[in-house]
Amino acid sequence: MTDVDNIISQLQHFTWPDYVVFVAMFILCIFIGIYFGFMEKSSGESDYLMGGRNMLCLPIALSLVASFISGITLLGLPTEIYSYGIQYLYVSLGVITMGFVMAIYYLPVFHDLNITSTYEYLESRFDRRLRMFGSVMFTIMNIGYLPIVIYVPALAFNQVTGVAVHTITPIVCIICIFYTTLGGLKAVVWTDVVQIISMVGALILVAVKGSIDIGGASKVFENAWESGRIEGPDMSINPTVRHTLWSQLIGGVFYWTQTNAVSQNMIQRYLALPTLASARKALALFCLGVLTLMGLCSYNGLLMYATYKQCDPLTTKLAKARDQLLPLFVMETLGEYPGLTGLFIAGVFSAALSSLSTCLNSMSAVVLEDFVKPFVKRPLSETAINWIMRSVVVSMGTLCVFLVYIVEHMGTVLQLTMSLEAITNGPLLGIFTIGVFMPWINGNSALIGGIVGVIGMSWVSLKAQWAVASGAMVYETKPLTVEHCDYKFDAASLVSGANSTISAQDSEEIFPLYRISYMWYTCLGACLTMTIAIGWHFIFGGNNPKAVDQTLLSPCIRKYFRSDESHLQTKDTKKDIPLKNKRSDDEEAL
Repeated sequence: MTDVDNIISQLQHFTWPDYVVFVAMFILCIFIGIYFGFMEKSSGESDYLMGGRNMLCLPIALSLVASFISGITLLGLPTEIYSYGIQYLYVSLGVITMGFVMAIYYLPVFHDLNITSTYEYLESRFDRRLRMFGSVMFTIMNIGYLPIVIYVPALAFNQVTGVAVHTITPIVCIICIFYTTLGGLKAVVWTDVVQIISMVGALILVAVKGSIDIGGASKVFENAWESGRIEGPDMSINPTVRHTLWSQLIGGVFYWTQTNAVSQNMIQRYLALPTLASARKALALFCLGVLTLMGLCSYNGLLMYATYKQCDPLTTKLAKARDQLLPLFVMETLGEYPGLTGLFIAGVFSAALSSLSTCLNSMSAVVLEDFVKPFVKRPLSETAINWIMRSVVVSMGTLCVFLVYIVEHMGTVLQLTMSLEAITNGPLLGIFTIGVFMPWINGNSALIGGIVGVIGMSWVSLKAQWAVASGAMVYETKPLTVEHCDYKFDAASLVSGANSTISAQDSEEIFPLYRISYMWYTCLGACLTMTIAIGWHFIFGGNNPKAVDQTLLSPCIRKYFRSDESHLQTKDTKKDIPLKNKRSDDEEAL
């Protein structure tokens, strides 16, 4: 056994107080599910999926933050800052800009329509084909995303306990499936509130104890500055540079707008609030909460560098995977205090559970509203609806357990997640943007644009990920060294990417399009979709813009397409008419 193996074995001491803290978090989530499942029963579809559309603003905002800041961010972002510096953190400019864009242009449209599934909008604005396209893309994205959400905390648990990833993942999923199935959206939101407290507590605990050990926060920033990890934004206009100001600002706005403004996972909870004003307030709190957590994660990344600057554990394989670096740091920092390591791991699992439960609940809404209701001739009974919603949660959770076997071979989770999401996210953002801002484009043009966008982004994203996974494309990190390690390690197993870059030969072999920064993927997919749709419109024609219901358009452009006819519905009248019974002109022509 090498010294590295001995160190890993010694650090894996998850004591009984740690297990008590860890298990207590799961038990609390289970009781919340039981409470909303039996004591305050979610009796109908509206209660189960939308919380009765009368939820409170603060819990919804905390739930939004908890589900978005998954274990992927909790473990991936500190490692990102440790390896590459704070360039990624300039995405906060994109987050702030997204808040204004969503509040002004997108949120008023969806909130006024009184819908359950975001993709109902696509049928109302275009036709049923677009609704199905959006729902299918959302389903595919979730199937790819959820296994990553499960895998990340299991990886952390493996680092601190030695328990195999595939032992803990079924347990996590069963617990999440249980409380999500019983309590619906209310259980999801209130478990998220508990879990966000656990997340923030874990991050603060690590930051405070680690800073004390290293000599204070000033020492952390001093080391980060000397190593170039704290630096101004990269102003390069080269799209192949991994992180620049423009990729973080422009690409970040596109990415965050899609995930927050038009994705069912997030918009469903904004629609659970009673008024547009409360939804906008929740959005502001969401942005503030996300920026705070990103700041904490980034500080922990700089703290890890200050601790490991003389001996990089990724190079020595003390941390066998990049996303096990923070758990390793936690073991060394908090391991001597009973229960604190358990609190951190509970925080990581809290992040995963919140994201998983949100996606499962959203999937039940999409399957019921988009895949079942439009195709049944008679209204479903309440029993049938309840059975369908809960069956979707169980089946999707089970599927994701098996898909973890694929995810564990796919590389660093932060970049992987954003890259794969862009296959569907970019085209979907493009289609929704067409619907909200371009009333002259019909369903035929939007559908062609969406299909081309998905095909194009699949090709680019998968080719790029293959290049990364095969080692053909490796990004240069900030300075890391193993020259002053106080333990022995196998030099033959050194991580080749520690200080490597894309070689000239590799650069020539990799098509430039595949080397575009992953931060541009959603933007690229959306722009490709809109460009194809606009081009198709000019060739084959489109809608009469004034014939499109103004409530389906962003408020900022409604005055330019106002019709003199009185057939346009008011907001109150619209709520009484099922969106699924409406058809656009191009579908009726078909």
